[in-house]
Amino acid sequence: MNNPNRRSILSLGVALGLVGAAGSTKAWAAADSVAGSGTGADPEYIWDSATDPLMASLLENGQVPAVNAAMAGWVNNSDALPSGLPADLAAHLGKVNKLPSWADPVKLARAADFNRRKDTYLFMLYGLGSGIMSTVIPREARSVYWSFGGADMKDRAAKTFTFGYDLSQRDAFKPTGQFIVTANKTRLVHGAVRHLLPQSPHWKAGADQAIPISVADILVTFHSLGTYVHRKMLDWKIPMSAADQEAFLHSWQVAIHLLGVPDEFIPKTWAAAEAQSAQVLTPILAPTPEGLDLAEVLLGLTAEIDLGVTRGFLNEFVRYALSDEVGDWLKLPRDYAAAALVRTAWPAFILFREGLSPVMPGAFYMLDQFVRALAMLFLNKGTSSTTTPITIPTGNRPAG
Repeated sequence: MNNPNRRSILSLGVALGLVGAAGSTKAWAAADSVAGSGTGADPEYIWDSATDPLMASLLENGQVPAVNAAMAGWVNNSDALPSGLPADLAAHLGKVNKLPSWADPVKLARAADFNRRKDTYLFMLYGLGSGIMSTVIPREARSVYWSFGGADMKDRAAKTFTFGYDLSQRDAFKPTGQFIVTANKTRLVHGAVRHLLPQSPHWKAGADQAIPISVADILVTFHSLGTYVHRKMLDWKIPMSAADQEAFLHSWQVAIHLLGVPDEFIPKTWAAAEAQSAQVLTPILAPTPEGLDLAEVLLGLTAEIDLGVTRGFLNEFVRYALSDEVGDWLKLPRDYAAAALVRTAWPAFILFREGLSPVMPGAFYMLDQFVRALAMLFLNKGTSSTTTPITIPTGNRPAG
């Protein structure tokens, strides 16, 4: 796939007043990356040269339905590549469906244990923090809304949940886990969306880029997830050792490598991640019509899960986790009684949970897993599966 002309994109951005909102990481210092050096390229204009031409060819030749059928049973990291895949796809997956050489199994094991111990916080922050933040990331909101998955947000949310669910499992990166496969399927989906969305007149009407999901966009998503969650846990004074924090970052470093992000752009420390986040994420947050619609759908889906909380509580937790400014952007009605409850009960719950954790380490984990399972039961439309199969789309959001 040919990269778009840089000058044409900048001209479009100037015309739309969006150049500053594009989140360019041109000033990113590769010395602060896991690679330690780099080419000096701007990830704003880098996509996935290994995956994108391959997915474009598969889509144009009508091979994607057969690929999806072949990959349906490819789940565990130890599974052999499915038979019947096109030779070029099989060759590609044979190269990338593995951990990077710099992955540290000790840190990954510690990250898995950290995820187990902090499961409730991660679930709440990924769901009501990062999930809703995605609706005020203009590019992400528009891409999600106008892609095929935007027409069925219950299914789209379940697939997103699958990515996070598999990443947080204790054996995520081990042969018995599923995350390496999940990440590679997600990478293929990204390649397909890069080919499909530019064909959507609806997406093109509001786009400030010729091709979606650049490396810079993936970094934005990483910061709305990993960096944001890490910062909020610090803000909430949740106990985390330095080793735990380093391990949590390492799991995300490996995750975004598996999504095709070149190592020169992957932050090597939380300080570097915060600096990059301030450059690419913080300045671009803004409401869009697509984002408002997506936020309402996502919060509506969450409210349907019978967890004993009101929609007002959910709205106020979003405001608590993200800010009143974001809540106002999303036009979330105020519930001041729920706001008072959230701002007093949640810190008390953290103190209570952390106080009991050393004495009853398994008690809250069972509750956490129950909440997660209940959410997936709803998102999977009543089935008992804990994850939703990730499939490659063949079109965009249907018109109408």
